[in-house]
Amino acid sequence: MEPVLTADPFDQAVEALIFASDVPLRPEDVARAYGEVTGTEHTVAEVEEAVGRLNAAYRTGGRAFRIQRWAGGLRMATVEEVHPFVSALYEDDEAKRLSRSLLETLAVIAYKQPVTRPEVDHVRGVSSDYALRQLLERDFVTIAGRGEGIGRPLLYATTDRFLEQFGLDALDALPTPREIEDLLADPAFNRERAKLLAEMTAPSLVTPATDPDDVETDQE
Repeated sequence: MEPVLTADPFDQAVEALIFASDVPLRPEDVARAYGEVTGTEHTVAEVEEAVGRLNAAYRTGGRAFRIQRWAGGLRMATVEEVHPFVSALYEDDEAKRLSRSLLETLAVIAYKQPVTRPEVDHVRGVSSDYALRQLLERDFVTIAGRGEGIGRPLLYATTDRFLEQFGLDALDALPTPREIEDLLADPAFNRERAKLLAEMTAPSLVTPATDPDDVETDQE
């Protein structure tokens, strides 16, 4: 079957802008960039319509990618059916290299943000100093202000990079506690989880700690 292509110049420009961007591109930024070049105005709704036409063409042509919403913007992403092949190519992806303590800390922040370090420590049962520093350095977490308690402790929240790395459009796309319970009860999920944990703890994927004292305070 011959792929159905869209020859509309606006659609082509939308596709090119999203394809070329290193970060998820907001529809209003797509419209603005097109207008700067052509001198014509297009609305966000028209950008969304162009994305719909492009995705329809990709589906009809059997393409392995779509334009999807990520972190509040638009970006090219592969379809689920080809994820195993892409994962094999990028086995050293940064999200996979997050240790268990970093993932725990990130999960607490994602669901309770904005949250203070003592609150994170209380949920995890151990100090999270080292994990927080690592997440800040990797731009998964940011300082979102100060709390109202004694000493006005720092508040932590997730970043757009967190959404992008975990394939989320917004925080409300996070699974609910009930969905997580159902997932944990699925035998197939537990098999995949065991496999992933084995990969994460492999010597080649472990990120060495720079401060031994921090590691001691953050052990499981």
